[in-house]
Amino acid sequence: MSNRSLAKEQPASFAFNAEYLARAKVVIAKYPPGRQASAVIPLLDFAQRQEGWVTRPAIEEIGKMLDMATMRVLEVATFYTMFNLEPVGKTHVQVCTSLPCWLRGSNEVVKACKEKLSLGMGERSADGAFSLGELECSGACVNAPVIQIGDDYYEDVDYASTGKLLDAFKRGETPAHGSAIGRMGSAPAGDQITLTENPTPPPKQDFAAAKAAFEKAKAEAAAKAAAPKA
Repeated sequence: MSNRSLAKEQPASFAFNAEYLARAKVVIAKYPPGRQASAVIPLLDFAQRQEGWVTRPAIEEIGKMLDMATMRVLEVATFYTMFNLEPVGKTHVQVCTSLPCWLRGSNEVVKACKEKLSLGMGERSADGAFSLGELECSGACVNAPVIQIGDDYYEDVDYASTGKLLDAFKRGETPAHGSAIGRMGSAPAGDQITLTENPTPPPKQDFAAAKAAFEKAKAEAAAKAAAPKA
């Protein structure tokens, strides 16, 4: 896994731009007074989306906004691997290497990434275009192996499809995310093996006749109840 400590080189300051400041205020307002710390994860996400990574000045600023100690914000930022604690490339490629993905061939996916990008894990290209990292678990184990690029998941990848995917990004394209083998959602891979035939349709119901029979039965029951007892 990548190092979960702050980068040595840090910017001098941080401030949310107008867009993200407005969004931060909306999130903070959802919580009652004294509970603003509950907004720490969304605000860290806003900071990362604005800057590309989470900086020490951003952590300090968020602490001030939420009346939290800087250490408490730092604890959250270093715990969750979705937060980048050092600069990443414009296209940040993350490969899930946890057990389900490994069993499905994530080692070959990592190999393809290293060869195509000429990068090792945790490295960024000199031009800042690409970076490569690991995911602890993408949460998409059914469709393993998985690559996350930005907010998108590319699933059911292998060595060959990973190479094609990265070539597309190098050309400036943004390929459609989802399964590389055409799997629908998390449906089983391969052809359908159950319910392969259309079920026999049920017989048509004569609702008019059924209603008439019901009314007749109801009338007979009422007549029987009203008849004098012997």
